[in-house]
Amino acid sequence: MTIDDAPREALRGGPRELLRWVATGAAVSRADLSRLSGLSPSTVSQRVEALINQGLLEETGAGRSRGGRRPRQLAVPTGGAVVGAIDLGAHHARVGTLDLSGRVVQARTLPVRIEDGPEQVLGSLLAEVAALAATPGDPTSAGPVSSASTADGDPGALRGLGIGIPGPVQHATGRIVSPSRMPGWNGFDVAAFCAGRVDVPIIVDNDANLMALGAHRTAHSELDHAVYIKAGTGIGSGVISSGRLHRGAQGSAGDISHCRVVADPAPLCSCGNAGCLEAVASGAALVTALREQGVTVSDLTGVIRLIDDGDRHATALARQAGRAIGEILAVVVNFFNPQVVAIGGRLADCEPLLASMRATLYERCLPLATQTLLIERVATSQDVGITGAAHLVIDHVVAAN
Repeated sequence: MTIDDAPREALRGGPRELLRWVATGAAVSRADLSRLSGLSPSTVSQRVEALINQGLLEETGAGRSRGGRRPRQLAVPTGGAVVGAIDLGAHHARVGTLDLSGRVVQARTLPVRIEDGPEQVLGSLLAEVAALAATPGDPTSAGPVSSASTADGDPGALRGLGIGIPGPVQHATGRIVSPSRMPGWNGFDVAAFCAGRVDVPIIVDNDANLMALGAHRTAHSELDHAVYIKAGTGIGSGVISSGRLHRGAQGSAGDISHCRVVADPAPLCSCGNAGCLEAVASGAALVTALREQGVTVSDLTGVIRLIDDGDRHATALARQAGRAIGEILAVVVNFFNPQVVAIGGRLADCEPLLASMRATLYERCLPLATQTLLIERVATSQDVGITGAAHLVIDHVVAAN
């Protein structure tokens, strides 16, 4: 059994949780870790020493005494070791480096053309990550900068790389399987391609999964069960079960984009079926629907601008999209009974869509399922995807040692 397969109860006090407590400031000493985990001081000390030997924790000096020997304080190293992250979208990619606590050191958004194919797109993004890893943190760069930015630039400091793909990913292999809107990517082995160019562990996952992991670790790490929806050009979701990312047997758990919504007429989806949620409620679907109504709009940014300006056509379509998303999520909520449903992505700031989704959930779900259910926006920045990618890599590094 790997650390990702273990139940949440078995992970209490495990290396990953000890590291997270120190990274978040919940613990600054071995005594704190023993108190939080309920483990004996000797067991905690053994696990802390292992993390120190791996370079994932360090001792920073003596803390305040409470009547005995002054405790040695613990911290996540900020001496230059970083994790690389790529959050790929259809038109843009967010790339960054993060320290071993999962805090952003440097990040930037780059335009991409997904139709240029995997070799060209990934090759250029890998070069960007390598450049960031070799460059000291810059306070003027996009995204927050942590204390790791004071370290000397060192490309050898890269400890791993996490990559989010806007399509179905077979997690065990890192291979893309039958993606929509990604011509030339089907069957491409992202992990193997990247491993041939970057000599560090490579973890590849669906972008909605990385958003879910990043949002959960940032905002709701105390909750065991959650569903996070990413609504932008396409639609996807990530599932947190028993405190960990749930992928299912092949990695497709949470893929709601091709669940069928009752619609008349049922629009044709890029997957070849009719009436899929993505064909009805995604950003791409809203662009298409507005054009068919004679409204001039070029992309999702234009759609959101029309909604903000109160355009009746765009607002009505946004409400319809919210109802469609809510209908699919009602099945998920009744079946899975999560504690929180949070929506992220560019459509998350569309108030008519969010209100319609929320109303549909309350209408269609059992009262017990919504009694304490939180329905909200993903309360994190544009870095939520790269944050999830970094945590995925950090978890892998901890589990592998």
